Amino acid sequence: MKKTEQQWREQLSDEEYHVCREQGTEAPYSGTLLHNKNSGVYHCTCCRAPLFVSDNKYDSGCGWPSFDKAIDDQAIRYIKDMSHGMIRTEIRCAKCDSHLGHVFEDGPQDTTGQRFCVNSVSLKFDTKEQ
Repeated sequence: MKKTEQQWREQLSDEEYHVCREQGTEAPYSGTLLHNKNSGVYHCTCCRAPLFVSDNKYDSGCGWPSFDKAIDDQAIRYIKDMSHGMIRTEIRCAKCDSHLGHVFEDGPQDTTGQRFCVNSVSLKFDTKEQ
């Protein structure tokens, strides 16, 4: 999915643009989806691709929504991130290249051991239909 920077600016709020297109980060504990406990699917803010399901969301205490895995192996792109004096793995939407956050290897050991630490602003949530 290719759009010009101007098209992204017209589609997204200033905060969405900063996080999703400029690899920014929302303030910890500020995201609207941090405490969401509803059942449903988390989609990319930019292109609406499905990225995570509520069954894989957990409270890691890090200040951002956390998931132990993506919806499938094709949903996320992984990029080595050496910014800020650290070595991390950035996660992006595989469809539109939107910055989502980072993945760490300190997640629940009884599942995948991974913690997908995701900015709320990079996600849209759809409740499962009853």
